[in-house]
Amino acid sequence: MTREEKSQVIEELTAQLADSDNIYLTDISGLNAGTTSDLRRACYKANVKLNVVKNTLLTKAMEASDKDFGELPTVLKGNTSVMYSETGNAPAKVIKNFRKKSEKPLLKGAFIEEAIYIGDDQLDTLVDIKSREELIGEIITLLQSPAKNVISALKSSGGTIAGIVKTLSEKEG
Repeated sequence: MTREEKSQVIEELTAQLADSDNIYLTDISGLNAGTTSDLRRACYKANVKLNVVKNTLLTKAMEASDKDFGELPTVLKGNTSVMYSETGNAPAKVIKNFRKKSEKPLLKGAFIEEAIYIGDDQLDTLVDIKSREELIGEIITLLQSPAKNVISALKSSGGTIAGIVKTLSEKEG
């Protein structure tokens, strides 16, 4: 690989790092072609992009990036694959499901919306991270419940002010 090609790859990696809020570093070494193809298919179905990268080029791209990757460059040893995703827990779910059939991929580390996770023991934590949409859904549910109480109070009290106050005070106490 020429110096020009390397600098172009570093630029592309830096752009991908800048565009992604959720980045997983994994080890897929030792997987045969068929298993690697299955992993790529699982990633594609989960809307996760998978790239195999050279550690030195990825390290330089991380240094060139505006993001603070903390200790993440220290895990760049051996074979490294990068998973990019819009959803914070999607790659973790792909890894966990895939490991039901295979020992790999191993999680080296992850960068999830500025939080850094190091080590394969973090996989269960990452699977449990809620996506932005899941959090919004929970907030909407929480916001709806007081409104539902008021509406049921209005319906049960016949609509009179005294009845509404009485019903609401009974629900409070």
